[in-house]
Amino acid sequence: MAVNLLMPALSPTMETGTLAKWLVKEGDSVEAGDLLAEIETDKAVMEFEAVDDGTIAQILVAEGTENVAVNTPIALLAIDGDDLSSVPESADDTASRELPEPPPATGTPPPSSSVSETLPGLVAPGLGQPTFARTNGGRLGSGTGRILASPLARRMAANLGFDLSSIAGTGPRGRIVKRDIEGHQAASAGKPAAPAPAPISLASRPDIVAVYADRPHREVALDGMRKVVAARLTEAKQTIPHFYLRKSVRIDRLLEVRSDANASLESRGVRLSVNDFIIRAAALALQDVPACNAIWAGDRIVQFDASDVAVAVAIEGGLFTPVIRDCETRDLPDISAAMKDLAARARKRRLLPDEYQGGSFAISNLGMYGIESFDAVINPPHASILAVGAGRRTPVAQDGGGLTTASVMDMTLSVDHRVIDGALGAEFLGAISERLERPAGLLL
Repeated sequence: MAVNLLMPALSPTMETGTLAKWLVKEGDSVEAGDLLAEIETDKAVMEFEAVDDGTIAQILVAEGTENVAVNTPIALLAIDGDDLSSVPESADDTASRELPEPPPATGTPPPSSSVSETLPGLVAPGLGQPTFARTNGGRLGSGTGRILASPLARRMAANLGFDLSSIAGTGPRGRIVKRDIEGHQAASAGKPAAPAPAPISLASRPDIVAVYADRPHREVALDGMRKVVAARLTEAKQTIPHFYLRKSVRIDRLLEVRSDANASLESRGVRLSVNDFIIRAAALALQDVPACNAIWAGDRIVQFDASDVAVAVAIEGGLFTPVIRDCETRDLPDISAAMKDLAARARKRRLLPDEYQGGSFAISNLGMYGIESFDAVINPPHASILAVGAGRRTPVAQDGGGLTTASVMDMTLSVDHRVIDGALGAEFLGAISERLERPAGLLL
């Protein structure tokens, strides 16, 4: 019997992917560890390996196909010894492989009846081996597939004791979302359920374009990355109570220390950037003000011991925020090498999800574009982000009177007021500034 290989979910935000390239063809024999395909998510192109032996009996999704929904069959795999002549014409006649839903946040394991038989499947290198389950038990529909529901909706339903099969979904592709659970709860209590908001329609697009019908124009379709960026930034500005703290820092000494350090590191092929100093200064400042090394987690604040710093990297069509972990324990050459590697692979969309997810704080530096100052949007669930402008020569007042010139760099700290109050944010930005103005300490 042939089994379906399904489009896997490679990140928490992934709902569809692009089958960028097949690395095998029908009739090829594969062994565990062989690369089968390259799949493009909203953030990266990832290679997938076979985790069992068999023969590619049929390719169901052609390479280059976009917007392939998660859990859609993409190929049929005949386990060694199967008769290929018995491969069905329709994928519906085969057993299917399916990525399981994440377990509820309460830590309660899924009921044992929800999985009757585990099957091997595909795994992304470095992500660990997932468990695959046949679609014949647990919270599934009438034998045709599992119920689509967001993880939050599943947790709410479990806590309230609701059967998801009795709830109609109003989300994308009929997905059950938070508002559906709340409506069902209100209806169960005898209260009128609040009407679900009408789904967003693209009907307005022709109306908008019609206004510009007499002007030459072109329409650019949104790719997966741009859709995710748009959704996350809209969420951030609508749900996070931003406030902004601004400070100018004199960087003359930093530039001198950097020049001397680069001269001594030249033989090792290392060249430090100003951004490397900023990353380390921020990492140490998070240790100085540990209450700012935190994220917002809905009903609580989560604080961290290590300084995991995310750095925005612009790429064509969007941006990544790769995370440099344990920055407080790494020296400048190590931070510099890690940043160069992550940035290079980000521009090729070759980062793994665990390399751009996480962290508690981010840095966005537009100084190399000549921007003097700007306000950055917080990347949830982070509690703050530092916007860094270009260093410039400017007149400054001397302590004893009179004017001189100095190299000054403007910084703006965007802060989530739910996590960090004004005085605490000011202390954190002051700690970053002090470390940048005393750069010798960053070399230690």
